[in-house]
Amino acid sequence: MRIASLVPSATEILFAVGAGDDIVAGTHECEFPLGTTPAPAVTSSLIGDGLPSALIDKAATTSVRDAHTIYSIDEHALGKAAPNLVITQSLCPGCAGDTTESCALPSGAVVARFDPTSLEEVLVSIGDVATAAGVGDAGRSVVARLRSRLHWVSSLVADFEPPRVAVIGWPNPLYAPGHWIPDMVEAAGGISVFGTGGRPSRLSSVDELAKTRPDVVVLAFCGSSLYETQGRFKELTSDPDFIEATRFARTFAVDGSFFFSRPGPRLVDGIELLAWALHRCHPKLQPPVGRGAKLIEAGWADVASLPLAVKTAT
Repeated sequence: MRIASLVPSATEILFAVGAGDDIVAGTHECEFPLGTTPAPAVTSSLIGDGLPSALIDKAATTSVRDAHTIYSIDEHALGKAAPNLVITQSLCPGCAGDTTESCALPSGAVVARFDPTSLEEVLVSIGDVATAAGVGDAGRSVVARLRSRLHWVSSLVADFEPPRVAVIGWPNPLYAPGHWIPDMVEAAGGISVFGTGGRPSRLSSVDELAKTRPDVVVLAFCGSSLYETQGRFKELTSDPDFIEATRFARTFAVDGSFFFSRPGPRLVDGIELLAWALHRCHPKLQPPVGRGAKLIEAGWADVASLPLAVKTAT
């Protein structure tokens, strides 16, 4: 099998099910699993780096309106890779273009499009990607292990008082998250009070955030590392209304790109870490050992007590 993975989460899934070596083309954002040799990138971003949040939102909105995506696809490089399976999505124009409309595909290539909008659909899509890649049994095993971990978290937090949790998807303009993120909050033993599961993220306001009366605020900015998230937090704290709206809440920054944004296996990592963050004061709940503890050190920061992370934190 020769696979072109035009969605970073699909690349992660393919490696998780043992089909990573079949990838012959990827995206410029396919950087996980860490330590692997990425396939040649056939995409590039249409938006510059290092822009303030408001300008990124404006550039993305303009790009999606005009080009229907924020990515460009190198058709020559894609053709040279000669994939017989192309994996893409149309869920979010900011994550991947619809290759069936935006570029010419190599002759004979089959397109598999996966558009999960909930946590359950993400789990199902992992199996679907594996089946499309010819490793369905491995996919079912991976999904079974992920469900087992979710069950472990559920049993651990079942008797805890669920806090009211507001996840912020973008700082300026303020976005309430959608898709699978509210499901993640519920799976971690919280009550999601900001955003709607199964629906796209949407523009919101500090006034709407204030009405949710959150106990915990999680900064999970789409596509942003922990370093970027902590830096962009200043855009929120410069607004006195935001300070007032969240003054009774514990606030956490998270590597949104690593644990929240991409619909793949690492969402379960994010749920484990979110459960720890929401209930860490309870003596029965400890951070997961081994891999989990390392991710907590790399990906979470209590904004109130930790200095700005270094760029190498994640």
